[in-house]
Amino acid sequence: MELTNKKRIQFIDGLRGFSLSGIVLANMLIFQYGLYGEGEPALFGIAGADLAFHRFLFIAVVGSFMPIFAFMFGFGMVKLSDSLKARELRPKCHLARRFLLLFVIGLLHATFLWEGDILTFYGMTGFFLLLFLNRRPAALLAWAVLLMVAVGALGLVPNDPSEPVPGDSAHTRNYIMQSRDVYGSGTYAEIMDFRNNADPLEEKDGLTLAILSLLAPILIAPMFLLGMRAARKGTFDDPRAMRGVYARRAAIFGGTGLLTKAYGVLAPQLGGNGLPGLGVGDALGGSLLALGYIYAFALLYAGLRRFALLERFEAVGKLSLTNYLLQTVICTTIFYGYGFGLFGRAGVFAGAVLVLAVYAAQLWLSPLYLKKFRTGPVEKILRVWTYLSWKGQPRKRRKPRASADGALKVS
Repeated sequence: MELTNKKRIQFIDGLRGFSLSGIVLANMLIFQYGLYGEGEPALFGIAGADLAFHRFLFIAVVGSFMPIFAFMFGFGMVKLSDSLKARELRPKCHLARRFLLLFVIGLLHATFLWEGDILTFYGMTGFFLLLFLNRRPAALLAWAVLLMVAVGALGLVPNDPSEPVPGDSAHTRNYIMQSRDVYGSGTYAEIMDFRNNADPLEEKDGLTLAILSLLAPILIAPMFLLGMRAARKGTFDDPRAMRGVYARRAAIFGGTGLLTKAYGVLAPQLGGNGLPGLGVGDALGGSLLALGYIYAFALLYAGLRRFALLERFEAVGKLSLTNYLLQTVICTTIFYGYGFGLFGRAGVFAGAVLVLAVYAAQLWLSPLYLKKFRTGPVEKILRVWTYLSWKGQPRKRRKPRASADGALKVS
């Protein structure tokens, strides 16, 4: 059992580390073109091979690596809850504190560094997931499938080419062009002011975005719930015994996800804007492909040979929150005006090379860091707050003991 537990922990850390490679690659488009400009290559003069690579990223990477983080978030939530229960501590109380701090870190991240933050969303979603914490695996699967079907159904509704798409307006395009100037050559203060105060949407589009923001935890909830179910079922406890299952799921989910995403990305480029199901790639395809990646990665742990690269993925994963925030600090310095000012200039492929070089540095440095320290600085802060302990460890519950006169005392 101890060996199985060790393998499971290695897999969890390794998958987190691996997912950060895709996350930084997808985020490169926001670092370099902005949250509203990443899907508007024409406004930045992207063409030819760079445009083809841009479409490849939207098919294979964008929207398919952050769901891996969501899956592992749900997985880790259940494992932490079980650990707290074993110590006779209150899981929901500790988890609520953890989610609150994640939300605060996300707010600071979004306000002072970058508009593409995901931590605020994870913090909010965590509170929603507390409703499912003690559900059985069958119930978690039922809710996940139900929500995935509902989300997928929304993507089946064909677009009306005559109806304007929210965010596709002269106002938004003007905002994108302004962002190119501000982010590319502005000072830190100018960029922060633009990010926090400029309005990218018209009033009617802002209402639509607000509604979608309220629904967002429900739209992405299936991946969190499936991660929780995997923890309850022990899906990754014995990779070698599950090798066949991993292979089948990787092929089914990966293939389906790639097809739906490719259809959603390429069909409009070929004049199929009014075809039904174009939204399935965005609504469902990313999560399906993420599941394919998860089970394909699990196959690496199902073999007899252990690759040296896995240990580096695991080191990056142990420092996942610190590494995620470091990616923001480094990449905004590369692309923003107060750094090297490459916003909108480097190109898609060159930008990918730059951010993957950042990730390669994290692969090299993370194991070196862990030789001297047990946990990352941000992870340490999160643990201290979660457990209300300077050591960052769960407090041992004081158990009553009987004194000589028969009265109960706390030990």
